[in-house]
Amino acid sequence: MEEQKHNGQFKKVIGLFGGISLVAGMTIGSGVYYLGSYVLERTDFSFGLALLCWVIGGVVSMLGGLCFAELGASRPVAGGMTVYLSEAYHPALGFINGFSCFILTCSGSIASLAMAAVESFRGTLGLNDLAVKIIAILIIIVFTAVNLRGAKLGVAFQNFTMVARVIPLVLIIFLGIFLGDNSVDMSLSMEGTRAEGGGITGAISLIGFATFASLWAYEGWTNLNTVGEEMKNPKRDLPRAIIISMGFITIIYTLFQFAIYRVLPEDQIVSMIGDGDIYLGNEVAQRLMGNFGHGIVLAGMTIGILGTVNGDVLVFPRTYYAMAKEGFFPKKFAEINEKTGVPVMATLASSAVAIILVIFNSLQSLTDLLITLSALLNVMCVGAVIIYRKKYPNLERPYKVWGGIPTVIVTIICFGILLVNNFIEDPKAALIGLSVPLIGLVVYAYFKKKNGGHDYKGEGIE
Repeated sequence: MEEQKHNGQFKKVIGLFGGISLVAGMTIGSGVYYLGSYVLERTDFSFGLALLCWVIGGVVSMLGGLCFAELGASRPVAGGMTVYLSEAYHPALGFINGFSCFILTCSGSIASLAMAAVESFRGTLGLNDLAVKIIAILIIIVFTAVNLRGAKLGVAFQNFTMVARVIPLVLIIFLGIFLGDNSVDMSLSMEGTRAEGGGITGAISLIGFATFASLWAYEGWTNLNTVGEEMKNPKRDLPRAIIISMGFITIIYTLFQFAIYRVLPEDQIVSMIGDGDIYLGNEVAQRLMGNFGHGIVLAGMTIGILGTVNGDVLVFPRTYYAMAKEGFFPKKFAEINEKTGVPVMATLASSAVAIILVIFNSLQSLTDLLITLSALLNVMCVGAVIIYRKKYPNLERPYKVWGGIPTVIVTIICFGILLVNNFIEDPKAALIGLSVPLIGLVVYAYFKKKNGGHDYKGEGIE
């Protein structure tokens, strides 16, 4: 289909497969390869409990995706979460989401993924910290240039990387499950873990803390809504894309971890993680397929991470565009190139902040800071489904969340338990991450005063 032309507007170039590719592409990245080590550590290397945490993380993310699908189908607008939070709660909260995205969560995602892509080759190429950062910055620059040429090119690359990244995962899953000779202990007993003797409270604490680590691997299900204006048929395809992609990802992630446990004995896993070697899938590939297999996995993992970087660079600037359009970010961010349909300044600024974060942070520190703030904003947006139904009863809803309001409430409770538990287990990282919204309130007050008291009014809802 020929690309539709819109002078100074977004172009509708994203179909169902493109939507699935964006969600899967922004979700399946480095997380599935290295976060499995964190989940195992937090479950005290209980394979059964670790797999349970991956399933719970996928189910919770799927529930969140179902809620976002309703919002996206009824309000397919650029800006996604920023718009929903503004309209459902208060413009200040929408601004805080966009500001946090710009300063930390979204730009930090681009930065951490670019570094993760290089980290996977650090040992093989003998790279030092400076080299990792320089190459990560070059990766960000390249994908910024690609996406400045238009969403169509970025989505085309996303379609390619989605297929390419799944191949090594599927190889490890099938070869690991059928050729691995370890009998995986699927016991869910707390015996031998720090939760032993802690009763139900101890079990919830251990499982919740470990599940929270898996959520970053599933992060990405919120982002398709952000490019709703660029979808050819968002009311039909947006919910389908979220549901199909998240169901597929949950199955892939869980089976991938199981395949690792089938191949690597527990003592080797404990030793590798203790030595800082957190990419367990690489060792599985080396053992099953030799150097050739190791190369395939490294290539697939890198392509997957690069695809996620590409998706982030494509999607996130649309949030800043939406804010600037309402006067709450620099006006230049609201300008769309008539030829490419790209918010050029918003894209450049997004990548510039990501580069700054690469320079001043490590992969581990960024991951710790991102998880809590992202989860908190996500759960508030899930709650927006209930508020939208009350505030805007006449809004067309071509898709409603399965199970209705009870599903939304269950999702909020699940995220709430995980958030509270993470505050208890890792208060330092949680508090540092939450300092960004406080700074955002100050910046919001500045823009509101500059705009003569004007707030975002949710234009388009009748």
